[in-house]
Amino acid sequence: MARNLALLRSQVESALAGRVSAPFAYRDRKIMETVSAGIPEIDSLTGGLPRGGLTEICGPPCSGRTSLLVSALAERTAREEVCALVDGRDAFDPHSAEAAGVALKQLLWVRCRNIDQAFRATDLLIQGGGFGLIALDLSDIPPETVRYVPLNAWFRFRRAVEDTSTILVVLEQEPNAKTCASLVLRLDAEPGEWSATREDRAANLLAHPSACLFDSLAVRAELLRSRVQASEPQWDLRKTGTSAELFTAAENVKAIRATGAAPLAVGMAGGAAENSTTARFFKTKSIWSHAGGAASPLKQR
Repeated sequence: MARNLALLRSQVESALAGRVSAPFAYRDRKIMETVSAGIPEIDSLTGGLPRGGLTEICGPPCSGRTSLLVSALAERTAREEVCALVDGRDAFDPHSAEAAGVALKQLLWVRCRNIDQAFRATDLLIQGGGFGLIALDLSDIPPETVRYVPLNAWFRFRRAVEDTSTILVVLEQEPNAKTCASLVLRLDAEPGEWSATREDRAANLLAHPSACLFDSLAVRAELLRSRVQASEPQWDLRKTGTSAELFTAAENVKAIRATGAAPLAVGMAGGAAENSTTARFFKTKSIWSHAGGAASPLKQR
């Protein structure tokens, strides 16, 4: 039996010689250049965002998707790369993004009203080329609508971005690209932390009974799928603020949600029984609770 298989393999290789090199080689995990997403925990989990591939970032509302997107945009625009954001429901806040470090002069913002416009615009941008990162934000479009997108549309995106230096990122509530996605991340948020407690208000009789500001939010990132065999990561040489390193605000890689929260890495949550190879935690922190709008590193939970 083994001899017959070896003979058949030899015959197939001979028949395909000159047309297909190494026809029996496993090609699913393609070697890709990866770049930093701006959050150390995401980088350690995924190896970075792949160029020439489709990355899906999914999760429920307020799960940290926008924080991760803005962080990635800040990283790419800081390196003088031109990026594009296709906003499926015109929900992007450029003021928060600029405060987070995104160079708006390096960002093309395409404001759409429906999913059809968003897909057409994304297709034109990919075909046009020249962008370091193209983001398609479908976060505010109902998942029932996104499910009806035919698989050939995702396949077209995958084929168009292959063998280019463009990073294609799709934000949505659930993964839909199936095998067309090179990397799939799911984000989930834990209960938020607030700057004041009932005890604090009881100690200060002059405080308003509802004077409570959002302080921070822990986000769990889980790796659902990866078809990427990363090459040497092309990290930015700028320092990134983590819980173990106290850098100045100017050196931190900041990313703010549209509501004004900046992700700062804190590593795995203390005592959490998580698989370190498939999940990480990072934290978003309110920017308005710090002087000058700069978020300071957090202590580990």
